[in-house]
Amino acid sequence: MFATYLALFTLVVSHASAWFPGVQKQIFALDGTNLFNDTKLFNGNDTSQGNSISQRWLQASGKVRGVNLGSLFVFEPWLAGTEWSNMGCGSYNSEFDCVSALGQSTANSVFQNHWNTWITQSDITQMQSYGLNTIRIPVGYWMMESLVYSDSEHFPQGGLSYLQRVCGWASDAGFYIIIDLHGAPGAQVSQNSDTGQYASSPGFYADYQYDRATQFLSWLTTIIHSTNEFRNVGMIGIVNEPVQNPDTIGTLRSSYYPNAYSAIRNAESAAGVTSNNYVHVETMNALWGSGDPNQYMSNTNFMAYDDHRYIKWDSSVAVSQAAYISDSCNNNRNSDNETPTIVGEFSLSVPDDVQWTSGWDPTDNKSFYTQWFAAQVLSYEKNTNGWIFWTWKSQLGDYRWSYQDAVAAGVIPNNPGNVNQAACNGV
Repeated sequence: MFATYLALFTLVVSHASAWFPGVQKQIFALDGTNLFNDTKLFNGNDTSQGNSISQRWLQASGKVRGVNLGSLFVFEPWLAGTEWSNMGCGSYNSEFDCVSALGQSTANSVFQNHWNTWITQSDITQMQSYGLNTIRIPVGYWMMESLVYSDSEHFPQGGLSYLQRVCGWASDAGFYIIIDLHGAPGAQVSQNSDTGQYASSPGFYADYQYDRATQFLSWLTTIIHSTNEFRNVGMIGIVNEPVQNPDTIGTLRSSYYPNAYSAIRNAESAAGVTSNNYVHVETMNALWGSGDPNQYMSNTNFMAYDDHRYIKWDSSVAVSQAAYISDSCNNNRNSDNETPTIVGEFSLSVPDDVQWTSGWDPTDNKSFYTQWFAAQVLSYEKNTNGWIFWTWKSQLGDYRWSYQDAVAAGVIPNNPGNVNQAACNGV
């Protein structure tokens, strides 16, 4: 009988395995035996109908509470300077530049060692122990190595097997997984290492680059629905933080978004995935400043929206502790009424010119940062489907960018459900 159950389990996860946080995921054998149960994180009433093989969309009350795996597959040197230097990349701005300088073979070796050690299974276990339920994984298009122009583009190779491994660990631990296209072909913004290349200008906004990105999304979707380790991937972000000028990048919305959506759905159709098991297709929301993502969409079924909130760079908010608490408590990050929305990036960092002054130094202002974290997550959970902190770990010696360090410092509780519920009272 166990062999029969195992065969059924393998069949189910290999064909359709996407789901959404806030739902209860269960897989049943034909006799009703529950073969896989992730209800410990997304609790809700079990309304299964017995002899179903798969129950993916049962309602529950959970909110996304997660962390980004920053600098794992898209390295940002500012976040982990010691690691970057030890890899031999210290004098370079991006993965593209470092791989070009080191040569492909050496670069493959040093990056594979980084992927093997930056996030380990013990990190996933620690995240789970902290009451988190979601991870967001930034990746670059170059993970599909056939897309890379070998004569002019330089990126590390071999990342897919490491992505598969970390997704397997996370799936085993019951995490919901979002994979985000952080590094788009040609770079979606200029002079930013979080695209994987420190490009002089954003080269993404051209049809041939859009085509490469949609090929990547189709390839990734097929892998997600056919590989057991990816069974908890329920969302794909189709491009991270495009330029904030909707007039100059109209084709992003009129061409790329519809085509990216179709590429994912067509891959699912080809794999025999039924609509109730689709992944969510995620764009940046209208509040980001790249225009209305739904403007040219003829179908928004299983769409989702990504909000990034860094008050650090918002000049409209006064640089004071009181103003930061007030904005976090009162700024509705779903005011554009795009649902579901997740605040996919936020931190506790403040403007560079004040961050180490006496009024903001993290050592002397822990009570403020504790309240500010609570204010943000309470607001995000009230108005959106939840939040994902940037990032899990860093080498900055500054807990404002590191969830792991902030918990160790006592600024973030070891379970986010234990934040001060009164953080916004009277604000």
